[in-house]
Amino acid sequence: MTDRILKATHEAYRDDIADLTTRRPLPGPALPHLNPFLFLNHHGPQTYPRNNSGLPFGPHPHRGFETVTFVLEGSLAHSDTGGHESVIDAGGVQWMTAGSGLIHAELSPASFMDEGGELEILQLWLNLPSQLKMTAPRYVGLQDADIPVVESPDGAVQVQLVSGEWHGVRGPINSLTDTFMSVVRMSAGSGTTFDGLTGRVVFLYVVRGSILVGDRKAERFNLAELNDEGDSLRIKAEERAVLLVGHAHPIAEPIAARGPFVMNTQAELNQAVADFHAGKFNVAPD
Repeated sequence: MTDRILKATHEAYRDDIADLTTRRPLPGPALPHLNPFLFLNHHGPQTYPRNNSGLPFGPHPHRGFETVTFVLEGSLAHSDTGGHESVIDAGGVQWMTAGSGLIHAELSPASFMDEGGELEILQLWLNLPSQLKMTAPRYVGLQDADIPVVESPDGAVQVQLVSGEWHGVRGPINSLTDTFMSVVRMSAGSGTTFDGLTGRVVFLYVVRGSILVGDRKAERFNLAELNDEGDSLRIKAEERAVLLVGHAHPIAEPIAARGPFVMNTQAELNQAVADFHAGKFNVAPD
């Protein structure tokens, strides 16, 4: 096996939204995307007081990609024009395929606004290839108990497997693009390896702690940019760490993005805007 090499780290920059602490490592000044991984917002960690206003993400549209939202602390209420509704609590994940177009809202449930508490949420945008950009929207909401966790023999590494396969276990999400996605928790001094990476783009973000890839360090709030060669990723935790680890086939197509829409051409973006204003995102699929 040949190991992936850490080329560079990209620190998330602050871009707070109202009173919501927000860091964004992708896109960044030196790394516009890791196609198909397009965008990551890291909200929190922070403590909300009692009688708060909650999350600010009222109804807004999407087309042409998928959102994967990891609720590390707190809770998140989701609703969309496809008729999907859920409240996801700490440890849960929601995977939404916007596809041909949805309007959704991501807000705090009434209980969280009344009582307050800890909040930390990650949202990742996954590109779709041209042949899937107008696929029918879909949504899967998973609680912590719905997602398998694969532990190392000593329990020092825990891989919460959202999609894809690892050590003979499959995650509950059937990704349209064969994307592997996981939340990895590592004790200080522990290590783990992800194989089967030939020809795939690797996504590695340090939520907490610090890690080593080879002899190079990646610290909290940093996205690790790896080289394209090699079929394995070896990670060692310098201190207790929480990571997002994913990998997928690259999408060798042009990216045309405008706000909540990600397409391949300007003409497709114009059509997305026109369809949204014409109310075509407001109808639940048959």
